[in-house]
Amino acid sequence: MNAKQTSFVAIMSSLGTVLSGLSLSLGPFLTAAGMGAAALDLSHIATFIAAIFGGPYVGALVGFLGGIYAGYYFGYVAGGLGLLSLIGMPLGKSLTGLLAGFLYKKMKATNNSRSPILTIPLTLLSYVPEALYTVAYFLFIVPLVYKFSMDFMIPLVMPKAWLEISVMSLIMATLTSRVSFREFASTFFQVQQSGKAASSKT
Repeated sequence: MNAKQTSFVAIMSSLGTVLSGLSLSLGPFLTAAGMGAAALDLSHIATFIAAIFGGPYVGALVGFLGGIYAGYYFGYVAGGLGLLSLIGMPLGKSLTGLLAGFLYKKMKATNNSRSPILTIPLTLLSYVPEALYTVAYFLFIVPLVYKFSMDFMIPLVMPKAWLEISVMSLIMATLTSRVSFREFASTFFQVQQSGKAASSKT
Protein backbone atom coordinates (compact mmCIF):
# COMPACT_ATOMS: atom_id res chain seq x y z
CA MET A 1 0.00 0.00 0.00
CA ASN A 2 1.12 3.53 -0.70
CA ALA A 3 0.86 6.40 1.79
CA LYS A 4 -2.71 7.35 0.82
CA GLN A 5 -3.96 3.80 1.17
CA THR A 6 -2.16 3.39 4.49
CA SER A 7 -3.84 6.55 5.75
CA PHE A 8 -7.19 5.16 4.55
CA VAL A 9 -6.63 2.01 6.62
CA ALA A 10 -5.66 4.14 9.63
CA ILE A 11 -8.76 6.33 9.26
CA MET A 12 -11.12 3.38 8.87
CA SER A 13 -9.52 1.45 11.75
CA SER A 14 -9.87 4.51 13.97
CA LEU A 15 -13.47 4.92 12.86
CA GLY A 16 -14.14 1.27 13.68
CA THR A 17 -12.62 1.71 17.14
CA VAL A 18 -14.64 4.86 17.83
CA LEU A 19 -17.88 3.26 16.63
CA SER A 20 -17.16 0.18 18.72
CA GLY A 21 -16.46 2.28 21.81
CA LEU A 22 -19.55 4.45 21.39
CA SER A 23 -21.90 1.56 20.70
CA LEU A 24 -20.53 -0.64 23.48
CA SER A 25 -20.92 2.27 25.90
CA LEU A 26 -24.69 1.85 25.45
CA GLY A 27 -24.41 -1.43 27.36
CA PRO A 28 -25.36 0.00 30.78
CA PHE A 29 -28.44 1.67 29.31
CA LEU A 30 -29.55 -1.54 27.60
CA THR A 31 -28.95 -3.51 30.80
CA ALA A 32 -31.05 -1.04 32.75
CA ALA A 33 -33.81 -1.51 30.20
CA GLY A 34 -33.75 -5.28 30.69
CA MET A 35 -31.68 -5.99 27.56
CA GLY A 36 -28.41 -7.03 29.14
CA ALA A 37 -27.52 -9.54 26.43
CA ALA A 38 -27.75 -6.92 23.68
CA ALA A 39 -24.28 -5.35 23.64
CA LEU A 40 -24.11 -3.37 20.42
CA ASP A 41 -20.97 -3.19 18.29
CA LEU A 42 -21.12 -1.11 15.11
CA SER A 43 -17.41 -1.28 14.23
CA HIS A 44 -18.21 -3.20 11.03
CA ILE A 45 -19.44 -0.01 9.36
CA ALA A 46 -15.77 0.89 8.92
CA THR A 47 -14.99 -2.69 7.85
CA PHE A 48 -17.56 -2.58 5.05
CA ILE A 49 -16.42 0.85 3.84
CA ALA A 50 -12.83 -0.42 3.69
CA ALA A 51 -13.86 -3.64 1.94
CA ILE A 52 -15.99 -1.88 -0.67
CA PHE A 53 -13.30 0.55 -1.76
CA GLY A 54 -10.07 -1.18 -0.72
CA GLY A 55 -10.79 -4.80 -1.51
CA PRO A 56 -10.62 -8.00 0.56
CA TYR A 57 -7.22 -7.53 2.20
CA VAL A 58 -7.87 -3.94 3.22
CA GLY A 59 -11.29 -5.00 4.51
CA ALA A 60 -9.75 -7.84 6.52
CA LEU A 61 -7.06 -5.56 7.98
CA VAL A 62 -9.55 -2.88 9.02
CA GLY A 63 -11.88 -5.54 10.40
CA PHE A 64 -9.07 -6.88 12.58
CA LEU A 65 -7.76 -3.51 13.77
CA GLY A 66 -11.24 -2.06 14.31
CA GLY A 67 -12.21 -5.14 16.32
CA ILE A 68 -9.40 -4.93 18.87
CA TYR A 69 -11.33 -2.66 21.24
CA ALA A 70 -14.35 -5.01 21.18
CA GLY A 71 -12.00 -7.92 21.85
CA TYR A 72 -10.53 -6.05 24.82
CA TYR A 73 -13.98 -5.02 26.09
CA PHE A 74 -15.43 -8.54 26.03
CA GLY A 75 -12.17 -10.05 27.23
CA TYR A 76 -11.36 -7.80 30.18
CA VAL A 77 -14.26 -5.40 30.88
CA ALA A 78 -17.56 -7.21 30.29
CA GLY A 79 -16.14 -10.73 30.19
CA GLY A 80 -13.31 -12.89 31.47
CA LEU A 81 -11.87 -14.56 28.38
CA GLY A 82 -8.86 -12.25 28.36
CA LEU A 83 -6.32 -12.75 25.58
CA LEU A 84 -8.51 -15.27 23.78
CA SER A 85 -11.15 -12.59 23.23
CA LEU A 86 -8.57 -9.90 22.46
CA ILE A 87 -7.20 -11.99 19.59
CA GLY A 88 -10.18 -14.18 18.70
CA MET A 89 -12.78 -11.47 18.19
CA PRO A 90 -10.68 -9.36 15.77
CA LEU A 91 -9.87 -12.52 13.80
CA GLY A 92 -13.57 -13.19 13.37
CA LYS A 93 -14.19 -9.62 12.25
CA SER A 94 -11.39 -9.87 9.71
CA LEU A 95 -13.28 -12.75 8.04
CA THR A 96 -16.21 -10.42 7.38
CA GLY A 97 -13.93 -7.80 5.84
CA LEU A 98 -12.19 -10.41 3.70
CA LEU A 99 -15.37 -11.88 2.22
CA ALA A 100 -17.05 -8.47 1.86
CA GLY A 101 -14.12 -7.15 -0.17
CA PHE A 102 -14.12 -10.25 -2.37
CA LEU A 103 -17.87 -10.12 -3.00
CA TYR A 104 -17.96 -6.38 -3.73
CA LYS A 105 -15.03 -6.76 -6.11
CA LYS A 106 -16.50 -9.83 -7.81
CA MET A 107 -19.88 -8.16 -8.30
CA LYS A 108 -18.30 -4.80 -9.20
CA ALA A 109 -20.75 -3.31 -6.72
CA THR A 110 -18.77 -0.10 -6.24
CA ASN A 111 -19.16 1.02 -9.85
CA ASN A 112 -22.53 -0.59 -10.45
CA SER A 113 -25.55 1.67 -10.87
CA ARG A 114 -27.44 -0.76 -8.65
CA SER A 115 -24.77 -0.69 -5.94
CA PRO A 116 -27.15 0.46 -3.15
CA ILE A 117 -29.45 -2.49 -3.88
CA LEU A 118 -26.58 -4.98 -4.17
CA THR A 119 -24.98 -3.70 -0.98
CA ILE A 120 -27.71 -5.08 1.29
CA PRO A 121 -27.50 -8.79 0.33
CA LEU A 122 -23.70 -8.65 -0.09
CA THR A 123 -23.30 -7.14 3.38
CA LEU A 124 -25.51 -9.81 4.93
CA LEU A 125 -23.72 -12.62 3.06
CA SER A 126 -20.34 -11.26 4.15
CA TYR A 127 -21.14 -11.97 7.78
CA VAL A 128 -21.75 -15.72 7.28
CA PRO A 129 -18.10 -16.84 7.87
CA GLU A 130 -17.86 -14.74 11.05
CA ALA A 131 -21.19 -16.15 12.24
CA LEU A 132 -19.92 -19.71 11.76
CA TYR A 133 -16.63 -18.75 13.42
CA THR A 134 -18.54 -17.30 16.40
CA VAL A 135 -20.47 -20.52 16.86
CA ALA A 136 -17.23 -22.54 16.68
CA TYR A 137 -15.59 -20.06 19.07
CA PHE A 138 -18.11 -20.73 21.84
CA LEU A 139 -18.61 -24.44 21.09
CA PHE A 140 -15.01 -25.55 20.59
CA ILE A 141 -12.33 -22.86 21.02
CA VAL A 142 -13.34 -21.60 24.48
CA PRO A 143 -13.69 -25.14 25.92
CA LEU A 144 -10.35 -26.10 24.37
CA VAL A 145 -8.53 -23.18 26.00
CA TYR A 146 -10.40 -22.75 29.29
CA LYS A 147 -12.00 -26.18 29.83
CA PHE A 148 -15.52 -24.83 30.30
CA SER A 149 -18.43 -24.43 27.91
CA MET A 150 -19.99 -21.16 26.76
CA ASP A 151 -22.50 -22.57 24.29
CA PHE A 152 -25.24 -20.71 26.18
CA MET A 153 -23.90 -17.51 24.58
CA ILE A 154 -24.81 -18.59 21.05
CA PRO A 155 -28.59 -17.91 21.25
CA LEU A 156 -27.81 -14.60 22.96
CA VAL A 157 -25.10 -13.35 20.62
CA MET A 158 -26.24 -14.52 17.18
CA PRO A 159 -29.67 -12.78 16.98
CA LYS A 160 -28.07 -9.56 18.18
CA ALA A 161 -25.25 -9.90 15.64
CA TRP A 162 -27.61 -10.48 12.71
CA LEU A 163 -29.69 -7.51 13.82
CA GLU A 164 -26.54 -5.36 13.82
CA ILE A 165 -25.53 -6.55 10.36
CA SER A 166 -29.03 -5.92 9.02
CA VAL A 167 -28.96 -2.36 10.32
CA MET A 168 -25.46 -1.83 8.93
CA SER A 169 -26.50 -3.18 5.52
CA LEU A 170 -29.09 -0.39 5.33
CA ILE A 171 -26.50 2.17 6.43
CA MET A 172 -24.06 0.94 3.78
CA ALA A 173 -26.76 1.04 1.10
CA THR A 174 -27.40 4.67 2.02
CA LEU A 175 -23.69 5.55 1.95
CA THR A 176 -22.99 3.85 -1.37
CA SER A 177 -25.93 5.68 -2.94
CA ARG A 178 -24.12 8.98 -2.32
CA VAL A 179 -21.92 9.89 -5.27
CA SER A 180 -19.88 12.30 -3.14
CA PHE A 181 -19.09 9.54 -0.64
CA ARG A 182 -18.04 7.09 -3.36
CA GLU A 183 -15.80 9.70 -4.98
CA PHE A 184 -14.17 10.59 -1.65
CA ALA A 185 -13.39 6.97 -0.71
CA SER A 186 -12.20 6.12 -4.23
CA THR A 187 -9.59 8.89 -4.21
CA PHE A 188 -7.43 6.82 -1.84
CA PHE A 189 -7.07 4.11 -4.49
CA GLN A 190 -6.95 6.13 -7.72
CA VAL A 191 -3.15 6.19 -7.71
CA GLN A 192 -3.00 2.41 -7.73
CA GLN A 193 -5.63 2.13 -10.45
CA SER A 194 -4.00 4.74 -12.69
CA GLY A 195 -0.64 3.05 -12.19
CA LYS A 196 -2.09 -0.25 -13.38
CA ALA A 197 -3.63 1.43 -16.40
CA ALA A 198 -0.30 3.03 -17.33
CA SER A 199 1.59 -0.25 -16.99
CA SER A 200 -0.95 -2.07 -19.16
CA LYS A 201 -0.48 0.46 -21.93
CA THR A 202 3.27 -0.03 -21.91
